[in-house]
Amino acid sequence: MGTNISYGGPNSGLQIGENRGHITAQFVQPEASLNQACLRDLRTTSPHDDKDRIEQTNGGLLIDSYRWILDNEQFRQWQDNQSSRLLWIKGDPGKGKTMLLCGIIDELTRVIGATDVRLNNATAVLRGLIYSLVQKQPSLLSHVRSQYDQAGKTLFEDVNAWNALSKVFNNIMNDQTLQNTYLVIDALDECTTDLPLLLDLVVQESSTHSHVKWIVSSRNWPGIQERLDTATETAPISLELNETSVSNAVRQFIRYKVYQLAEVKKYKDEIRDAVYRHLSLHSQGTFLWVALVCQDLNRTSRRHVLKKLKEFPPGLDALYGRMIDQVRTSEDAEACKRILAVMSIAYRPITLAELTALVEIPDGLSDDDEALLEIIAICGSFLTCREDVIVFVHQSAKEFLLEKARIEVFPEGHEAEHLAMFSRSLQTMLKTLRHNILDIKLVGISTEEFTQPRSNPLAAVKYACFYDRNIFTGLKASAFWDAYQKE
Repeated sequence: MGTNISYGGPNSGLQIGENRGHITAQFVQPEASLNQACLRDLRTTSPHDDKDRIEQTNGGLLIDSYRWILDNEQFRQWQDNQSSRLLWIKGDPGKGKTMLLCGIIDELTRVIGATDVRLNNATAVLRGLIYSLVQKQPSLLSHVRSQYDQAGKTLFEDVNAWNALSKVFNNIMNDQTLQNTYLVIDALDECTTDLPLLLDLVVQESSTHSHVKWIVSSRNWPGIQERLDTATETAPISLELNETSVSNAVRQFIRYKVYQLAEVKKYKDEIRDAVYRHLSLHSQGTFLWVALVCQDLNRTSRRHVLKKLKEFPPGLDALYGRMIDQVRTSEDAEACKRILAVMSIAYRPITLAELTALVEIPDGLSDDDEALLEIIAICGSFLTCREDVIVFVHQSAKEFLLEKARIEVFPEGHEAEHLAMFSRSLQTMLKTLRHNILDIKLVGISTEEFTQPRSNPLAAVKYACFYDRNIFTGLKASAFWDAYQKE
């Protein structure tokens, strides 16, 4: 005879069944705990934190740099017309697309919730959209849970993740309780994996659901235009065709940045005016160029400013070329080039702690964060460091290194750099990892109950442990073994 017993109190949720001599135990997690686990596994990064980081990296969001678009006829038509659901903002690198979207998000958030996503593969973008939607409207999590309860975290990561998540997303879009929503995807051109799948999803969903409006941005790529043009109602805004508005916004940005420099560096009026004239004449309507030059001037003594101004050529590529020359002639040239090479092929931004595990740093510097930051500052037109995380100042900086400076940064080729990165990762893991490295006393303790030590022994090897398989698959196996066995 079978019996079922439920226990309350501290063991609530434990069920024991006895049947024909066999005893089974089932631990039933509370619903709230399962929801938290699902959200935690779904999350890639927080779009809101990403937006804050981007604004901070670019020196803050200036309302005069984006307010023009709020009066743009195509923007207003997209916003006011129920049948116009897809807004596409397109323009060349450095024209301010990302900051423009940040400003639009701020304006829309005052009226209705907006979700912004900026990730580099289609599945991660879709995860980000779903995560933000269920964060804003928790009842929608049921569509994720229906799949997650069976598959667990693999739902978001295995080879079928895109197909599974597409169905979840479609179910959310069809949910009758879904509130009016704006979905924002920045930099479609930076989606390096399965971009056609993402574009097709945007076209299909924007053409189907009237209560959801989309904003996307990208460069002027014909492949993106071909697909987005198939949407029922697409409102394209070309920054090149709105050159007057963009140029006026850039002038406002220049005025703001020069005012900041003059205040901090105590410029005399003639120096301030000279800086303003030079930036206005050579910016070519490019926000990024202005930001990078002002960043360099901020490190320049005011008595050398007028001489330094002449060294800034117009155009992003010319400015990046000047920066490579500066790296080449610096006393830390080799360390700089190693860092730039690793950052260019890394699968994500890396921390200062991880840097020493991936890059061969000169003796005495691996434990000196201040010295490492000084080296990164030499690469200032390419890299920046925020809260101990190293990132590119812009996608165009990474592309310049991979394409136009590859001989300088990768003298032996990309594959050789992958090999060196893999080899160093292995060495660091072999030296660092050991059984129960965190000294956890209780077996089976949950992550919520565990307090991470102040000095995390895994901080330096986190990237290596997670991505070594990816690095290895990027190499030819025979070439890897031949080279590795010689070490």
